[in-house]
Amino acid sequence: MSKKRGDRPEVALTEGAIRVSWKGRVRTILPSPKPQDAEDEADFFVDLDDVVCWDPPDDETEIEMHELQRILEAIDEAFERMGLVVAYE
Repeated sequence: MSKKRGDRPEVALTEGAIRVSWKGRVRTILPSPKPQDAEDEADFFVDLDDVVCWDPPDDETEIEMHELQRILEAIDEAFERMGLVVAYE
């Protein structure tokens, strides 16, 4: 069974940010500074506390936990395809 477009988040790396498009909404994730205690040598650090709501005009809509899990899976897959490493804090 094939999945229809829109069933999974689409991830693009654009000018130093991650842009996630899903179900007609967009979330732009900016990199966070590398934590001092980070052991990971990641190309991109994401502070999960910053991934709470969608971008305007949907900025009043919270990203649900199940949506966040799907978004993180899609980001991981996209970074793996590009040969990059993402770390979550």
